[in-house]
Amino acid sequence: MTDGPAPDAAPRRRLPRGLVGAVTVTVLLGIYVWAIGGRGLAMLRSGEPVLVAIGAAVLVIPLLVLGLVAREFWLAARVQRMADILAAGGRLPVDELPRSPGGRIDRDAADAAFADARAAVESDPDSWEAWYHLAFAYDAARDRRRARAALRRASALFTGER
Repeated sequence: MTDGPAPDAAPRRRLPRGLVGAVTVTVLLGIYVWAIGGRGLAMLRSGEPVLVAIGAAVLVIPLLVLGLVAREFWLAARVQRMADILAAGGRLPVDELPRSPGGRIDRDAADAAFADARAAVESDPDSWEAWYHLAFAYDAARDRRRARAALRRASALFTGER
């Protein structure tokens, strides 16, 4: 008997962290959109002017939801591609910041890491890699809104958008 996989066996690729949860929430959201869309169509078919107007307005909601979900999955796919490139080059951000016993990142260490990442962006504002690292520095500083904005900027630079 052997204690591990065969030497010639390919390593198993793990699903990205959070993918199962994201897909589950998206499926639940899809069911909700389907139900709302059905109600909106029923109102449109009623023929009554007020219900037709409400039905048309109700159908905008599923379209917005689908657009926003697609946008987030598209961003996640691009961020994963960027992470793969950085990991292949050994340049992926590493979380080595000291933490409290409760698991929170030390604020002073996060601020120092943020200053370094911000300086990198200021010296090369067209570098998607610098923006990617800045996003993770924002995240360590618990500024999720700016972290997402920095990831969107990194993604735009990565794909050549302006």
